[in-house]
Amino acid sequence: MTVSQSLLAFTLAATLLAITPGIDTALVLRTAAARGARQAMFAALGIALGCLAWGAAASLGLGALLAASNTAFTVVKWLGAAYLLWLGVKLLMKPRASLNAAEGIVVDAQESNLQALSRGLLANILNPKVGVFYVTFLPQFIPLGSHLASFSFLLACIHVVLTLIWFAMLIAATVPLSRFLARGAVMKTLDRLTGAVFIGFGIKLVMSRAN
Repeated sequence: MTVSQSLLAFTLAATLLAITPGIDTALVLRTAAARGARQAMFAALGIALGCLAWGAAASLGLGALLAASNTAFTVVKWLGAAYLLWLGVKLLMKPRASLNAAEGIVVDAQESNLQALSRGLLANILNPKVGVFYVTFLPQFIPLGSHLASFSFLLACIHVVLTLIWFAMLIAATVPLSRFLARGAVMKTLDRLTGAVFIGFGIKLVMSRAN
């Protein structure tokens, strides 16, 4: 896979993942509804900073680990493949019927912009699943001969940009889009599409070899 092919494939996959509702989407929607577009964007920026922190940590740690030995590569490969396949099967077999991630999210009516940013940052950075996701998903798109750590972080940055674009669209049309995403059929379709993507890349990871 060339660099351009890798970037295109990742952009398509990351776009699907960005629009699939989760805890971050729920937080942005709740903040937009309760406090308006400005604070919702600060919450989105906090989420983006959390993703960048996880992306940097995953890229540096992954690069060091996989450079250490073929054994490390094999361990990461099988654990990552098992994780992606488990997620994929779970989403295909039991897709969500509603945005359950929104439950329990309370937005303070007196919250400042900085507090909104901090809330988004903490909600993301305290979720270890983000780091696990980057470690298992990003290596699928690293072209042969590329520097693993730097290219992984580039992919993480692309994911962050796509996520921010999606959040901006959500904030600009909070009511119609939130209603659309709340539909059971929409949630199930997005979950099943994402599950299929996870399974596909889980299989691809099983078949991969160390560079």
